[in-house]
Amino acid sequence: MLIDKDLYDRILEKKKKLVSIRSLNKEQLKLIKEQINIEYIHNSTAIEGNTLSLNETKLILEEGVTISGKSLREHLDIINQKEAIYWIEDFIKNKTKIKEVDIIELHRLTLKGISNHWAGRYKTSQNRIVRSKLKTTPSYKVHSEMNNLAYEIENNKKFNTIELAAYAHHELVKIHPFIDGNGRTARLLMNLILMRNGYPPIVILNRERKKYFETLEKAHFENFKDFFNFIARNVEISLNLYLNSLVPTKKNTELISLKELAKETKYSQEYLSLRARQGKLVATKINGIWYATRKDLKDYIKSIR
Repeated sequence: MLIDKDLYDRILEKKKKLVSIRSLNKEQLKLIKEQINIEYIHNSTAIEGNTLSLNETKLILEEGVTISGKSLREHLDIINQKEAIYWIEDFIKNKTKIKEVDIIELHRLTLKGISNHWAGRYKTSQNRIVRSKLKTTPSYKVHSEMNNLAYEIENNKKFNTIELAAYAHHELVKIHPFIDGNGRTARLLMNLILMRNGYPPIVILNRERKKYFETLEKAHFENFKDFFNFIARNVEISLNLYLNSLVPTKKNTELISLKELAKETKYSQEYLSLRARQGKLVATKINGIWYATRKDLKDYIKSIR
């Protein structure tokens, strides 16, 4: 296993807890799901250059408004991702295996109305990943490699679910089968794999873009550990968001900024923030500020003694 054991053990424990309480508050679950979908759509499109803000994304998705000064492509980008998420939810309900045509459908939904000619169609010439040293798959090999990727997903005996989701993401980007929309399709495929195995969808924040691309680049050259752990930490963050919303808050489970928590320990805010970034201290980043609970801090301190 390439994911850090402590991190993976925490994730399994939190997933088990989430599964046990999911049915207790369906209305609250619906609200947090809608919020995460908005944040996912905003960040996934922003990573690819969409300039719509989180609030503007929310208005488009919930009110159907048109944002002045923003392009039709940017609006369609948002709307298409929402449709793709709904498609994933229906796909999971049907409990069918992921096939090559399903990945193509995710791409078709991603580019629908943006580039109808290329939506759901493979590239016909060589392309490249900007700022990457990787040579992507030649167009004549794309079909066989994408078919093999679908086979690997459904016949996996090597990876746990999180590693498989991260691997599928990396592999799709490495193949780079489409003229446009490879990153968005890869993130949708990754969440499809996670969600059908009982995990909440993850959100890769646009402000984490640099680290995301750096670890993904390493994965392209067979160094999977950093990318797998990057994805795993985002899985834990999503689990934290769900649990914090669904579990009644107590004094030791209240989210508190690391700045305030530091005052209750001998550790500085800077040190706690470093450990949070490293995934050693369980913490959640909200609007650029790290938060943790007293319980998580206590568990971390206990682990290093």
